[in-house]
Amino acid sequence: MEKRKHYRTVFLSDIHLGDQDCKAEFLLDFLKHTRIDRLYLIGDIIDMWAMQRQFMWPDSHNRLLHKLISLSSEGTQVIYLPGNHDEPAQKYDGMALGDVEIHREYIHTLADGRKLLVLHGDQFDQEVCFGPWHAWLGDKAYRMLMFINRWYNRYRVWRGRDYWSLAGYIKQRISGAGEAIVRYRQTGCAHARRRGLDGIVCGHIHHPEITELDGVLYCNDGDWVENCSALTEDMQGNLSLVFWARESAVSALRPRADIAVSGSKQKAA
Repeated sequence: MEKRKHYRTVFLSDIHLGDQDCKAEFLLDFLKHTRIDRLYLIGDIIDMWAMQRQFMWPDSHNRLLHKLISLSSEGTQVIYLPGNHDEPAQKYDGMALGDVEIHREYIHTLADGRKLLVLHGDQFDQEVCFGPWHAWLGDKAYRMLMFINRWYNRYRVWRGRDYWSLAGYIKQRISGAGEAIVRYRQTGCAHARRRGLDGIVCGHIHHPEITELDGVLYCNDGDWVENCSALTEDMQGNLSLVFWARESAVSALRPRADIAVSGSKQKAA
C-alpha cells in the first residue's frame, strides 16, 4: 500500500464546488494521498454564485463534499471559514456542523509557536478594489479567462499533455492584476500586524504565494479552479505550497458520466 504524506496542517480554499471549473478530481486525489491532523477550509468551498447562474452538481463534486465532511470523523480536525461565494454560512460563526467548526476567522499556532491569522480574504475587498463597477468587470473578465483555460486544457488532454493553468500565466502578465495582488498582500499583512500576529493565511484571489512583508508572513493557499494548490505545514512548523496538478496523473477532463447532474437553473415565478 502506498504511504500517504502526513501533514500537521493543510489549508485549502476556493474549491468552488458547483462551478464547472472546479478541479474536484485533483483534490480528491490529493486527499487520497495525504493524512491530515488539522484541515482549514478557507472559504468559497461551495460556489453559490455559480450555481445561481447555472446549476450543476456532478458526481465528483458530491464525492468531494462527502470526503471533506467525513474527514472530521476520521481523526482530522476540520475548521471551515466561509468566504464570499458561500457567504450564507457566515451567520453560523462560532457554531459547528457535526464535527466541523465554523468561524469567520481563526488564529492558528504553528508547531514552532508562530501565530497566524486565518481568514478567506474577502474582508479586504473594499481596500483593494476600486468599487462595485471594477469588481463586476473583473468578474466578467475572469469568467472569460476561465472559459479559455477550460477549452485550452481540453485541447492539451487531447494531445496527451498534463493540465497547465493558462489562466494563471495570463494573469501574471496583466499589470492591473499584479497591482491588485500587491495591494491585497499589503492589506492582509497590515491587518495581521495590527493584531500583533506573526502572519496571515488567506485565499480569495487565486494566487498561491508564501512571502514576507516587513517582518509579517503572508501565505495564500491558492485555489482548485486554476492552480490546484494547497498550503501545508509539516510537524516542525515549516510551511510549503503543493501544486497537485503537477504531481497528479488525473486528467484535466471530467468523464462524460460525471456531468450528468447539470443544467440551467430556472428562475422562480
